[in-house]
Amino acid sequence: MTFTGTHEEENAMADDRSKRGPADRRRINMNEDYEVRYWTETLGVSKEELAKTVVRVGPSADAVRRELGKAA
Repeated sequence: MTFTGTHEEENAMADDRSKRGPADRRRINMNEDYEVRYWTETLGVSKEELAKTVVRVGPSADAVRRELGKAA
């Protein structure tokens, strides 16, 4: 087995809260405060508006943007 990445990449965790944006920018995870902060700032909406939209259209960032009228 050959690994070409760095030791840091090898040990990186998916839910590293020191990161400022979501790991997967295609989906909105309402259970992670740092992701909610990222999406509310990026889309210019309140947490409540974001949550209602995610419930209505699902966690797809593209679907949420369309629903909010915010082109990518």
